Amino acid sequence: MEAIVTARGPQVDPRRREGLVAERSTVRLVDEEARSHQAEGEVLNRLGDLDRLVRAPDSPLNAVCELAEAVAPYDISVLITGESGTGKELLARAIHDRSLRASRAFVVENCGAVPDPLLESELFGHRRGAFTGAYEDHVGLFQQADGGTLLLDEIGETSPAFQVKLLRVLQNGEIRPVGSSRTLRVNVRVIAATNRNLQEEVRRGRFREDLYYRLAMVTLHVPALRERPMDIPLIANHILARAMAALGKPVEGFTEEALALLKAYRWPGNVRQLENEIVRMLALARGPRLGAELLSPQVFHALEEEADEAAFTTLSRLDGTLKERMEVLEARMLKETLIRHRWNKTQAARELGLSRAGLRSKLARYGMEKNDRP
Repeated sequence: MEAIVTARGPQVDPRRREGLVAERSTVRLVDEEARSHQAEGEVLNRLGDLDRLVRAPDSPLNAVCELAEAVAPYDISVLITGESGTGKELLARAIHDRSLRASRAFVVENCGAVPDPLLESELFGHRRGAFTGAYEDHVGLFQQADGGTLLLDEIGETSPAFQVKLLRVLQNGEIRPVGSSRTLRVNVRVIAATNRNLQEEVRRGRFREDLYYRLAMVTLHVPALRERPMDIPLIANHILARAMAALGKPVEGFTEEALALLKAYRWPGNVRQLENEIVRMLALARGPRLGAELLSPQVFHALEEEADEAAFTTLSRLDGTLKERMEVLEARMLKETLIRHRWNKTQAARELGLSRAGLRSKLARYGMEKNDRP
């Protein structure tokens, strides 16, 4: 086998290397014991990744999970794609847990957070004296994951030079620690994840085609949260249950107005952003339920902008009788006013010159008063 790295290894400024090692938090053994020892103040890390695969019966995520279940028992490479925050790591963990390697280690490396020289050392290991600052032998993540699964997250951020070295390891099942003359055999199932379109990266010459086909024996795409709004009430309630335990603050749940707005928002940050929003709402809550008034300004402003855009679209497409057109406009005005007042019906009714009972009657007429709780 060809050398994976040179005898002395790549040179990195020792202060830079030591700083990266000291600050590095992207590599972790993901098991229950490790989770139980996380700092108590890290609320989101304690919410539990299982929230991210909660889904409704008609969710597009169901087909993805079925395919993951089918390939999990077999030692084949899997590429997981999807936007940041969609739960790619959770899906990888689910595959590991349903494989014959479930009793062995599941190790995660965020390739995008580590420069190539340090990435080689982290994945393949190094020997004492291999470079300035290498004061002792270091066991790489391939060795740590021996017999188990290694998730290479953000694989699309790696350089072509590193991709060559990774390809050799995958082809031969051997690693050579930096500064060593000996190769070591490893038995690792590799799962890769990325938020990039790797096929497009291959076409542009930024990702090796041979490595792509080695990694993508099966490709699983995790849909964005905005593509599965039917999942949001279920996910929100699961996150809330975990957050209540983490913060030690029980509430009865969400108001129907709050759930309606959570479903209406597009969540560019996906489940991770939804987690942040719900933890914030719980921390600020003073009543028994989390109401729409607790939503962050960012969410409300985005909903208002979307409502304005939709209004222009509605105006340009109106047809039917005058009565039918007026009903469409009235429903739109009701929705916009409620959003502007954070779903406070008393304030919305006052602005529209209606009694609270009159507003409720109109909302019921247009199907906007229904209970959105799952």
